Amino acid sequence: MKLERILPFARTLLTNAVHTGDIVVDATVGNGHDTLFLANLVGDSGHVYGFDIQQQAIKTTQKRLLEHQIAHRTTLIQHSHSMVKELLPNDVRGRVTGAIFNLGYLPGGDKEIVTLSASTISAIDQLIELLAPEGIIVLVIYHGHEQGQIERDDVLQYVKALDQQAVHVLQYQFVNQQNNPPFIIAIEKR
Repeated sequence: MKLERILPFARTLLTNAVHTGDIVVDATVGNGHDTLFLANLVGDSGHVYGFDIQQQAIKTTQKRLLEHQIAHRTTLIQHSHSMVKELLPNDVRGRVTGAIFNLGYLPGGDKEIVTLSASTISAIDQLIELLAPEGIIVLVIYHGHEQGQIERDDVLQYVKALDQQAVHVLQYQFVNQQNNPPFIIAIEKR
């Protein structure tokens, strides 16, 4: 297949935006796969700030990073991503080159604990302010559950209203797949 699937495309977007020495955010660390990916992109001179409200996610991610001997490249924060601006150091403002969200619930975790529109939109809004020019936010939207459909609709409404002079917004999805396949929203700061 020549078209990139959703998760590889998310990584392509991040790879194009994030380089050695950069500052990045994993807004939903989950099981740590994206945190590890980002930590490899930024190298020893960069840093990843990872957020998750669930202790299980933080522990799983920490273990994954330790196994790969790159935990020193990260700061994991057990808190809502809606606190990103408040919890990141002041010196990273305007220097964040990439951020990723995987919306929905923790794979293998409690399916009752899900991301919510209000905190997600707040975090996106704050991250746009924190981004460097040409920095990118990637949202992987899983909407195969009731709250996911609400969040999908709210996030789409929010991003469609963003000022085109400030950001570019891309939607990437396969439109002929069944069972509510995930899709991507990418926001690039101008």
